[in-house]
Amino acid sequence: MRMRIKSPSSQPAKSSLYLPMDRLDFGKKDYGCKHYRRRCIIRAPCCNEIFGCRHCHNEATNMLNSPSDRHDLVRYDVKQVIFSVCDTEQQVARVCTNCGVNMGEYYCEICKFFDDDTSKGQFHCDDCGLCRVGGRENFFHCKKCGSCYSLRLQNNHSCVENSMHHHCPLCYEYLFDSLKDTSVMKCGHTMHPECWNEMIHRNKFSCPICSKSVMDMSMIWKRLDEESEATVMPEDFRQKKVWILCNDCNDTSEVAFHIMGQKCCHCSSYNTRAIAPPVLPQE
Repeated sequence: MRMRIKSPSSQPAKSSLYLPMDRLDFGKKDYGCKHYRRRCIIRAPCCNEIFGCRHCHNEATNMLNSPSDRHDLVRYDVKQVIFSVCDTEQQVARVCTNCGVNMGEYYCEICKFFDDDTSKGQFHCDDCGLCRVGGRENFFHCKKCGSCYSLRLQNNHSCVENSMHHHCPLCYEYLFDSLKDTSVMKCGHTMHPECWNEMIHRNKFSCPICSKSVMDMSMIWKRLDEESEATVMPEDFRQKKVWILCNDCNDTSEVAFHIMGQKCCHCSSYNTRAIAPPVLPQE
């Protein structure tokens, strides 16, 4: 169905009472897209097309056949919106210039963002430069990591510079402005919780970025100790030594080779890898 779009009116803004009552009563739940409930849609300045929101635009344009036509919409560049209740196109603002009704109960002038579902606890973080959800009182901005984190991590996480400004190492979605939740691992790197769960389900227990263990592995190391003691190595390998680098403590050491794995003599981790022997200085 073709959408009827009115041009911006030069007349004074009308009261919301001029609208049919049924359109006022059901406006919040009848309008929006799969990403947001709101009473406006946007005109993308990059391609002059109309979309429900920025994410609708990005999903559509990134499915185009020609790679040269694929592009993302920058949220701050949106200048024109269309109020879905009265079909009036106008400059971005909290209320419709034609009928005086809010386009969204939550509105951010910086992000050009509208949302009728205020139960999300939306707030704008000046340091992130975009809107977050979950309630401002529940988050703090970590300057080094470059993002907002839950208060429970305020003094309980390893800082990694700009740790949120990269793609999820499993699904490759950009994490900083992802609509999905993000988990912070012990090492300080980040990924989606569902991706983390998938990784653990496949018995992968090390960070895909730095290879450090992502959870308490002490019970697993203890079981490997028991299996190593119960597994007798062939005579030819009993005296074999190898140099290893521990992915958990970053120390190097020379240890006895074992088919069950090489145990770090500093932190007792089996999360190690073989390396070349160190080159000693010549006399």
